[in-house]
Amino acid sequence: MNSKDVENKIIENYQKDENMMILIFAQWCVNHSLDPYEIYVKAYPNQQQNPALKQAIDLTVSKEEAGEIPDQTLLNVLSLFGNEDLAFVVSEEISNIKKNTD
Repeated sequence: MNSKDVENKIIENYQKDENMMILIFAQWCVNHSLDPYEIYVKAYPNQQQNPALKQAIDLTVSKEEAGEIPDQTLLNVLSLFGNEDLAFVVSEEISNIKKNTD
């Protein structure tokens, strides 16, 4: 394997992991009856079109079918990929959810 092949493999793996992060975000939103697109646009208003998010939303299942995604797990995954703005908006949503359930 030459260095170009290794580089391509690393990029491919990163993109797969990034898509998984987006899917985790989208499923967490569905699990909490939130619109993933609305939450995303709050964090990134200049990125109205995001094909990866649309694809992830298409892959989500109903909250009855989905497993639980702990809030902290989502926040950790978002931070791992440098999505600090999205993590901030998600944190606000978590606070709102907790206020409404208390």
